[in-house]
Amino acid sequence: MFTLQIANDAKYADLNREIVETIVRVKPTASPVPRSRPGAIMTEARWKHWPCVFPQHGPGRKHLRKIELVDWQLEIVAEYPEQLLRGLFHSDGCRILNWASKPGRDKRYEYVRYQFANESDDIRKILTDALDVLGIPWRQPRRNVIAVSRKEGVERLDTFVGPKS
Repeated sequence: MFTLQIANDAKYADLNREIVETIVRVKPTASPVPRSRPGAIMTEARWKHWPCVFPQHGPGRKHLRKIELVDWQLEIVAEYPEQLLRGLFHSDGCRILNWASKPGRDKRYEYVRYQFANESDDIRKILTDALDVLGIPWRQPRRNVIAVSRKEGVERLDTFVGPKS
């Protein structure tokens, strides 16, 4: 028997409820158990077939081993890239108010930006591939960060990712 454990900030009640609903959607006979931890909710569900659902699971740190989607997962992502991006941004990303100023000017301007940080090159590539499929412009300001800052990209992400709630 394997245990799926998903940790999420306790302040995001809607997302924690969605985690439970998604587990039940994947395994209708599941009885997910949300457990309170300091500042977090740890949702757990046991099932012998979790490794079939998550073939990427394995020993060691995920940024040190190969992470790639298998064919049946790629088919799902091709049909539902928005849901993949929503999950990735809600797990390892954020929607923030960023600011910038132009050299030689005192004026500062602010803009909304999505940012995703992950040490795994493979996981960042899964994210950028999905952004590319949807035509959402992105850039990599740091080695482990992907950012969507252009207005049209942020507006598109806002239609299906939006702020965490």
